[in-house]
Amino acid sequence: MAAVQTAQTPLIDWNTGLLDCFEDVSTCCYGFWCCPCLACTVSGRFGENTCLPLCDIITPAVFSACITMRASMRNRYGIKGSLCKDIATGCFCTWCSWCQMHRELKERKKGFTLRKYKKIYRYNK
Repeated sequence: MAAVQTAQTPLIDWNTGLLDCFEDVSTCCYGFWCCPCLACTVSGRFGENTCLPLCDIITPAVFSACITMRASMRNRYGIKGSLCKDIATGCFCTWCSWCQMHRELKERKKGFTLRKYKKIYRYNK
């Protein structure tokens, strides 16, 4: 039998580091002063239920939304990491994790917008 090889895209790093708060001061302030609101914003922008992070307050499974969201984001965008790192980050650096995910989504939105305009420009030539 012949072995089937699949082409995988290489994994990439996060756009910013976990502790790179001063790369985007507005996100840092938003996370510091109202982390639950930032978490709901990230959840909504990622396409999940906006109130998903609020379930952590109600249920005894502390930090589950942060860990789940982080793992989902890594898998969707092909970002390096592991579930163990997601758990550690979600448990010990929750606010920084939400800020990093928010910065990631902001950067991806910028990239999408630029690609979109380049396509329009290319077709209008």
